[in-house]
Amino acid sequence: MTEIILLGIFSAALLACILSDVSILFALIFGLMIFSLYAAELGHSPRKIFSMWSAGVRPIRPILITLLLIGIITAYWRAAGVIPAIIFYTADFFSPAIILLMTFWLCGLVSVLTGTAFGTAATMGIICGSIAENLGVPIWLTGGAILSGAYLGDRCSPMSTSALLVATLTRTDIFKNLVGMIRTSIIPLILASALYLVAGIFFAGGGVATVDAKEIFSRAFEINLIVLIPAILIVVLSLFRLRVQLMMGASILACVAVAISIQGAGVIELLKIAAFGYYPSDLELAEIMSGGGIISMANVVAIVCLSSCYAGIFQATGFLNRLQGLTINLGKKFFPFVSVLTAAIITSMIACNQTLAIMLTHQLCKKVEPRAEIFAIQIENSAVVISPMIPWSIASVIVLMPIAAPKISILAAWYLWLIPIYNLLKKN
Repeated sequence: MTEIILLGIFSAALLACILSDVSILFALIFGLMIFSLYAAELGHSPRKIFSMWSAGVRPIRPILITLLLIGIITAYWRAAGVIPAIIFYTADFFSPAIILLMTFWLCGLVSVLTGTAFGTAATMGIICGSIAENLGVPIWLTGGAILSGAYLGDRCSPMSTSALLVATLTRTDIFKNLVGMIRTSIIPLILASALYLVAGIFFAGGGVATVDAKEIFSRAFEINLIVLIPAILIVVLSLFRLRVQLMMGASILACVAVAISIQGAGVIELLKIAAFGYYPSDLELAEIMSGGGIISMANVVAIVCLSSCYAGIFQATGFLNRLQGLTINLGKKFFPFVSVLTAAIITSMIACNQTLAIMLTHQLCKKVEPRAEIFAIQIENSAVVISPMIPWSIASVIVLMPIAAPKISILAAWYLWLIPIYNLLKKN
């Protein structure tokens, strides 16, 4: 009972911060305090509790490196003229009415081909986000479409690490699972596509006119096809399933070469841009092209680190094990998917990443659904898509940050919402 009360208090603090537009860092710090006190009540010393924090943060060091690289690449794609060139060459082919639908489908296609949500966000997400912003589409809607598309493939691509993890945990065949995943997501896919089309028609407008944007970019940058190399490079490398860090590192190096040789940037200037972001002196250009930099990721890094500390406490104290009885009772009272979905929401809220949420959901619910194939699909329809809808989770933070989309974008990730809702209604 104590665990449920603490989770309720923590959830209320998070909700209060979100509704009042206050940084969720305050709620996360508060949560760390109450969960640490919980560990102390169990007899753990302050030194042991600190070691729990360290144990939680240690596994996500590669993620922290990725966050820093995202800060650099989003600044360099601006400074090297990559984003202006993309908009310059492609904006005429898109209209505000269809850009949200195209963003959802293009990001979904890339994520299916590559199996990585993070790689999709760092490539097609930035491209679609820049075009949509130029066309005047609200950024929270664009962020939702990118989030939905990025996890479309992450959920049901044969190259997805999350799909492979679920198959491994449940000891099922990944390709049979893919059939089940597709079957249970056709209706949500159709409905989400319709919603993005309607939203594009209803909300679009008010952006910088294409002609005006081209004039601004032509004045500030040297625009040619060579400038597109950093973007082309990262897309091509993603097809070879290289690590996201290597792909972004290669693109950053290409950006440096382009910025120096074509845009005339200096080395010291680029170092400052990497640290603090790209903020041009041209006021018209600054209005549509400012952002990025390592410093822009400071808030995100703090969120990820605090969330990771929770994982260390929960694993060391067996916090979630005490909730296993609750999930079993829910499955008996209603039906198994209710239990799995409830567990997925809880584990996603307290885990800082999708992988841990999947593993903890499996741990809590493996006695709820004895049929392995069905259980695998239930995890895919819950933990895999719920994790990206948690504002402080790596699964959403890393996808939204490249275009500086706000946390409210999660409300527009309609594909991710519709999958659990649809499968809950059909009792699958």
